[in-house]
Amino acid sequence: MTTRILRLFTGLCLYGFGCALTIAAGLGVDPWTVFAEGLSRVTGIGVGWITNIVGLGVLLLWIPLRQRPGVGTVANILLVGTSIQVSLTFLPHPDTLLWQALMLVGGVVTVAAASGLYIGARFGPGPRDGLMTGIHARFGWPIWASRLAVEGTVLVAGWLLGGTVGIGTVVFALGIGPLVHVALRLLAAPEPRRRLHRPARV
Repeated sequence: MTTRILRLFTGLCLYGFGCALTIAAGLGVDPWTVFAEGLSRVTGIGVGWITNIVGLGVLLLWIPLRQRPGVGTVANILLVGTSIQVSLTFLPHPDTLLWQALMLVGGVVTVAAASGLYIGARFGPGPRDGLMTGIHARFGWPIWASRLAVEGTVLVAGWLLGGTVGIGTVVFALGIGPLVHVALRLLAAPEPRRRLHRPARV
């Protein structure tokens, strides 16, 4: 249990750091971060704090979908955005394409590795993933359709609000799935062993 909790918290903090790397690269970010960036530009609130607020708002959408949050869900809301906000205070913002590209790739790989840690800890989905699985369970939409509808909506909304959409958004979309698949195989916590109960002798 202690190891799983450590994986959860480490993964969530690294996830925020990876997102911060993609933001600092300035080449485009994932749909939810585009949305957070857009809201940040409009409100003046830091993008990390906005990420936490959006996570809480998404969690409220679980209620009509009859989803139940886990420890990992709450930890996700509290830690990812905070990690983004803290990381952005010390990360450089490169002005050459090479360093921007390296920072972008490093961010995507870090997010994938972090996903392998916190998803593999099995403490429940994050609020955004839970929203998509909740739509799937409630309305029978395929997961891919639920993800496309939700992420497409927040991407367009974030872009209209001034969020950064670019080649990084495409790199994230194409690369994150395969990378998370590999990360889960390498970093997921082992399944707990089930004790076999032998029948009592008569």
